Amino acid sequence: MAALDGWPRRLAAFGFGVLAVGALPPLHLVFFLVPALVGLVWLIDGSRAREPSGFFTRRFAFIRTAGFSAFAAGWWFGLGFFVAGLYWITFSFLVQAATFAWMIPFAIFGLSAYLALYTGLTVWAAFVLAPAGVARVLVLAVAWAGFEALRGWALTGFPWNLIGTVWTVSDSMLQMASVTGVLGLSLITVLAAASPSLLAGKGRAVVWAACLPWVVLAFVWAGGVWRLIDAGHKAVDGVSLRLVQPNIAQRDKWNPQLRGRHVNTLLDLSLKPAANGTQPTHVIWPETATPFFLDSIPEAIRVAAAAAPKGGALLTGAPRQKLENGRRQIWNSFQVVGPDARIRATFDKYHLVPFGEYVPFRQYLNISSLTGGRTDFTPGPGPRAVEVPGAPSVVPLICYEAIFPGKVMPDKSEGPRPGWLLNLTNDAWFGVSSGPYQHFAATRLRAVEEGLPLVRVANTGISGVVDAYGRVVIRSGLETQEALDSVLPAKIDRQTIFARHGNLWFWVVSLMLFGISRMTRLRNIPYDTTLRA
Repeated sequence: MAALDGWPRRLAAFGFGVLAVGALPPLHLVFFLVPALVGLVWLIDGSRAREPSGFFTRRFAFIRTAGFSAFAAGWWFGLGFFVAGLYWITFSFLVQAATFAWMIPFAIFGLSAYLALYTGLTVWAAFVLAPAGVARVLVLAVAWAGFEALRGWALTGFPWNLIGTVWTVSDSMLQMASVTGVLGLSLITVLAAASPSLLAGKGRAVVWAACLPWVVLAFVWAGGVWRLIDAGHKAVDGVSLRLVQPNIAQRDKWNPQLRGRHVNTLLDLSLKPAANGTQPTHVIWPETATPFFLDSIPEAIRVAAAAAPKGGALLTGAPRQKLENGRRQIWNSFQVVGPDARIRATFDKYHLVPFGEYVPFRQYLNISSLTGGRTDFTPGPGPRAVEVPGAPSVVPLICYEAIFPGKVMPDKSEGPRPGWLLNLTNDAWFGVSSGPYQHFAATRLRAVEEGLPLVRVANTGISGVVDAYGRVVIRSGLETQEALDSVLPAKIDRQTIFARHGNLWFWVVSLMLFGISRMTRLRNIPYDTTLRA
């Protein structure tokens, strides 16, 4: 593997990236990470300077360096990982295919090429900062998780498919996120999956080094089992939720002739008798569920209020607009509607989707966003808790706002700790694909990190209720029309370590591992890096 060069080397890196995607939802073939990352480590070890043989290598000296060879291997790995992991975004361009289908190659390959830069830099750091062997595997794990953190921040951030997400297949493994967040899970996962690469070396030391991360992984699992033993299944008294999943196709969602039918579907699902005999106290509709502006059309809010139970409320996603001095502003909002047809609270989405809800550099790119029209959505002020009649206060998270670790909660100075998280989304854009499964998995990690239950309501799925330990209480299918009735799980009384300190412990552990990688004895463990034909 280390001896590969040219296109065979690039294709091998790309293939390993594709293979790693098998570990993600919905497949959860976590063991695929081992051959994928072991192969990547061996490609890093085979990075070497090149002779000036082509147009670019003759003109740009840095392309001929061993460091660039390592970066290129990481970039090709990342390209395979992100193309295979994010293929589903192309479905959104087919909703209005006549207008947007031409953008598909630019969207999937352009986005993946950009995201692959982080993987390239990860591999470059592992090559430059550590020699082949134990030290390199340590630095690779630290750099991988560190660049995942950077990817979640740079250019508004896109922390999708973090490696730690693979563990949503195991409730016990998820518990580590309550201390280090999902980035800590990514760190130990990459370390364990890449460590078998050391078995190419000789001596007892490399065997111990290859096995030790798996022992740590076993301790993480055992700690999760221990944490869940006393977790219990407490629920908030007097609160019964109904999650309405109308399953309205995106092509039909804003059709003026179908608006009445869509509203009737929402009302029918909201008002039907409960299967368990307990009528809901709170009904929840998904993102932009109402095809009307509730705050400016009295008739529309009176119709929606029919779904609000007495003493409770309807919690719904709805577009909101404002006309001022001839200028129109639009928000993607969450609104609490009482049975008296009054809007009790409003929250505006603050983390908008580029090219979906706004077009970056609008002054230069005079194109329509995917949601239609040339009027960009206006971002809200940021995360905050919203008061809900008859229930604990809630932090709304609209669409992909729920994928950002450590960035979903309001400032602690703004009031007492809320009782739950609510993710409203419309994954109808992505059809039957990996996207909704990956989205649901990412939101579960926010529940574990913050020690708060999370309720997710999606137009076409996946909807569900997750308790404060990340355990799924109830969930819907994908592209099914359902009304799910559930209790509201109780929050954990004490804040988690992550909720109090954020990524502090992740960075502490990362610095410790990087320091260990610099130890002279560790850097001199015998390791066979001979290139063989």
